[in-house]
Amino acid sequence: MNVSTGGRRPWSRTYLAALVCAITLLPTPGYAAPTEPAPQDDKSIEDIRAELNGLYREAEIATEAYNTADVKAVKQKKRLASLREDLARTEGRVRDLRDLAGAAARTQYRGGELASTGIQLLLGEHPDQALDEASQARQALRSLVTVSDSQKSARDQVGRQTDAAAKKLRELRSSRAAKAAAKQRIEGKIARAEQIEDGLRQDQTRKLAQLDTAEAQKAKSRWTGSDSGGGAKATGAAERAVDFAMAQMGKPYVWGAVGPSSYDCSGLTSSAWAAAGHPIPRTSQAQWQGLRHVGLASARPGDLIIYFNDATHVGLYIGQGRIVHAPRPGRSVTVAPAASMPVLGVVRPGA
Repeated sequence: MNVSTGGRRPWSRTYLAALVCAITLLPTPGYAAPTEPAPQDDKSIEDIRAELNGLYREAEIATEAYNTADVKAVKQKKRLASLREDLARTEGRVRDLRDLAGAAARTQYRGGELASTGIQLLLGEHPDQALDEASQARQALRSLVTVSDSQKSARDQVGRQTDAAAKKLRELRSSRAAKAAAKQRIEGKIARAEQIEDGLRQDQTRKLAQLDTAEAQKAKSRWTGSDSGGGAKATGAAERAVDFAMAQMGKPYVWGAVGPSSYDCSGLTSSAWAAAGHPIPRTSQAQWQGLRHVGLASARPGDLIIYFNDATHVGLYIGQGRIVHAPRPGRSVTVAPAASMPVLGVVRPGA
């Protein structure tokens, strides 16, 4: 049976099949074809190493930014909880004063005296000092209105502080979420770096390792610390921090981690000094800003070596021109030359 096409030329089966295939092959909205790592054959091993270091460096910067935002949010959350407790206590005190003032008014209306015990408990700094004279009670009663107004004012002030703290916490959480989103994008760079490393030929992998070894040897000669040729020993808390950090050798780098099974760079140093009994700030930037600076020539075991102009990497100095640190994604806690990265300065915890 022929189907009328209204004067139009009917489509052939061949044409329809071709059309269906063309539609099927069109990319769907939001879809991006997976990208394969670019071939590394046309790049020198130096270029490959520079690209890898750049990708991992961006990841570390983003990690420290997230850690900083997280620390601020956690601190603000504790402050808000404390303010809310203060507000609850103040509001309870205002209610008690209001009830006592009402009782005082009713008692005075009846021409009696208000027992002093309740006034003493609310107004006295030392409950054992009783108001045992009627004149003292009357004087305290006259102070009730003033004290009540003062407590209401305090309540309003704490209420405003609580509202401001809650707003600040929302802002910090928003900032932390933004940093986390940025970190997710950076994780794409980490994945890209891992793809590059996985795609290297055996001879390229060997040459890359040789470059790393050669750079480490050069770094040893660049160290200008006071014990570059000797062996200053850690003592006390510094010794405990060094021992803790060395015991983490081989554990993997994981961004945001503070142990016990994995660490990022500042997670390792902050955990080491916490184990030594001297808690220090969580992030490398806060460690640089908050701890005592010492000269590079005065570095001793237990000190922290801060790296890069933005203070986004840190290692624990262990003497003889070496640090123990959590290097980057894909690596584990290890010992490295202290001059293997651009040194910003040295800080000393516990002093």
